[in-house]
Parts: sequence; C-alpha cells; structure tokens
Amino acid sequence: MRGRLDGKVALVIGAARGIGKATALRFAEEGARLVLADTEIEAGQAAADEIGAAFIRTDISQMADAEAAVALALDRHGRLDILVQNAGIYPWQLIENTSPDDWDRVMAVNLRGTFNATRASLVPMKAQRFGRMLYTSSITGPHVTSPGHGHYAATKAGINGFIRSAALEFSGYGITVNGVEPGNILTEAIQMHRGAAYIKNMEDSIPLGRLGSPREVANAFLFLASDDASYITGTTIVVDGGQLLPEGKDFRLLPP
Repeated sequence: MRGRLDGKVALVIGAARGIGKATALRFAEEGARLVLADTEIEAGQAAADEIGAAFIRTDISQMADAEAAVALALDRHGRLDILVQNAGIYPWQLIENTSPDDWDRVMAVNLRGTFNATRASLVPMKAQRFGRMLYTSSITGPHVTSPGHGHYAATKAGINGFIRSAALEFSGYGITVNGVEPGNILTEAIQMHRGAAYIKNMEDSIPLGRLGSPREVANAFLFLASDDASYITGTTIVVDGGQLLPEGKDFRLLPP
C-alpha cells in the first residue's frame, strides 16, 4: 500500500542517520513532503538530497532553531501536519561520574528539545486544527535501564509523561500526540559507540534473537502518522523484539 501520507507535510528532527533517516525515507515512500533537521550538516544534507527534501541545521535544545525548522516547513509547503522529534543523545556515564553540566546537556537535547519542537509545531497545527506529534522515546527509562544511562533514562521517562500531558491539552485542536519506544536498534551510533560485545549481549536477551532495524521503528511511526491511527493519542508503541518479556535468562523454547 502506498500513499498513506499523500498531501501531508512532515518535519523530522534528528534525521541525518538511523531511526530519523529511516522514518523520513518511509514517509517519503508514502507521499509526504519533508523537511529534515539535524545538527550534522553533511549527513543531514545528504539524507535530504537522497529523499528530495529540504534540510536545515537544527540544535533542538535551542527554541530559535526549533522555530526556524518549523518556519522552513511553512515557507516551503504552507503547512505542517506531522512532527517527528527523534533527536537525542545518550553518552555512557555512571551517575557518580556525571557532572551537572553533563546532566544538563542530556536534558537540554532530549527533554527540552521535545518541549521546543512541540511548542514551535503547535502554532501551525493549532491554526489548521490538525496535527500528528510523534516522539522517539525508549524502553530505557519507562521500563528498564542499565548502568551508565541515568540521565538518558530520566529523559525518556520524562518524554512519556510529556506525551500524555500534551495529548490531553491538544486534543481539542485535532492534534494527536504519541511516541515509539524502540528497544535495541542496529543503528550506526550503536555500532560505533557500543560495539560488538554489547550487540551480542543484547541479541542474547531478545526473544527474536536480533536487534531491530531503523526501518522497523519507522513503520511504527508511519502507522501513528497515518489516518489508520486517527483515534490513538497519548500512548506509545514498543518496538523491541520482545525484549521486555522475559523474567530471566532462560527464556527460549527452541524447536528440536
């Protein structure tokens, strides 16, 4: 099926690589017109060129940058129907080694960035009385965590709370607000910053026996952005290969 986003305009923030780029590609396949935003200029522009979209350098922790990205979508396409706020950082730091500046930086990008993107997008969506606001959360924070992810887990749990509040406040404007909670997804960042041992350990803990692909997360975003999800708001979709299910390590029932 094609054309589920025909006529829709989408802004994807954090679109240079990984889940964000896969989501932008998936939306383009379904007919959306796109604006891509990221701090990585070269990779972001390359992704935009591949898709045939506009690109703007955006530090989502800054409200002025969020407003500029929305303004570009309005200037190019006259409206904004879909926001995907995917930008986020996850440095590995034990709490005892995390400085206040380290903490504030993760909060600024992941949590304040979510607020900034929302406030900027609300203006046109409220005026047109339609919108889909979508956020990349995580299973880390709302459900599980591991050492070294204290600040990251806090932001993702915060995003889930924000989703529920925004969904309630914006419901009268025809705006739905939802998120996707990825588990371990095989992105460039995971390969670069976590390494083979981490990936193998995660594969062993996932019932489906592998990490997910960015496109599999993008498919969840596509559903939430489409008319198929018109009566869904204030919730998240877990995309984790069953990682949350096991009670312990001995969970596989393999056929003989």
